[in-house]
Amino acid sequence: MSATPSPAAAHSAAEETLPILTIDGACATVRLNRPAHLNRLHPEDVLELSRIFEQITQDRSIRVMILTGTGRVFGAGYHLGELAQQRKNIAADERSDQPYSDSAFERMCDALEDLRVPTICRLNGSVYGGATDVALACDFRIGIDSCEMFMPASRLGLHYYRRGIVRYASRLGMGAAKKLFLTSQTIKAPEMLNIGYLDEVVPAAQLDDTVKRLADILAAQAPVAVEGMKRSLNEFGRQAFDHDGVNRRHAQSLRSEDILEGVTAWHEKRKAVFHGR
Repeated sequence: MSATPSPAAAHSAAEETLPILTIDGACATVRLNRPAHLNRLHPEDVLELSRIFEQITQDRSIRVMILTGTGRVFGAGYHLGELAQQRKNIAADERSDQPYSDSAFERMCDALEDLRVPTICRLNGSVYGGATDVALACDFRIGIDSCEMFMPASRLGLHYYRRGIVRYASRLGMGAAKKLFLTSQTIKAPEMLNIGYLDEVVPAAQLDDTVKRLADILAAQAPVAVEGMKRSLNEFGRQAFDHDGVNRRHAQSLRSEDILEGVTAWHEKRKAVFHGR
């Protein structure tokens, strides 16, 4: 006869779900929701995040996205069992020295980095392993003053995937990337801020107000210009600058209704109301 789970255990199991999307006006919030496992990402979570990011991209009413986690940790990384399965897949291939195709996790992180709208990672707690790249793929990261991070790739014997390496090196600098990848050392919030992993560090009680303030600022900007400049800056950061693309985006902004509204509002000394056209 099986034992009856305690109320606490039953509640813990019940609250474990796929990532949750909520939309409030122009702001979408995505919440990792496996607190009993420190928001460890499973393959089904990765697929759901990819689906959510596509939904946000298609919904033109959304102008900013917040990514956060439930509980005391933002994310504990990717399920190690999936890495073991990838190793089996490669080992079974006699051509295993050939470039390995992008994993669903890598594609999800790339989709987050390339998301149409600006993104804020609300680091409600510490961040580990692959979750560090999920956060780094966001445009801004605001964390609580007790958070920490580490990237255990070298401790696990793992060479990180291509775009993850590029994100670390281009966004944090070569010195910080080498320290985090090659030593697997844990760093605390002050150093996370110093190397640029965090844009702002605040007490836990101020996290929501700080994130909302930035989200409101981003949502109020001209969508055509923001979308184009985010794409151009990301391209430049990973040394894939599309000169013709930048010129097209510049011309598109000059043809937009948003620039007429922006200039008019500037002269009339009022807040602009943009419609993303």
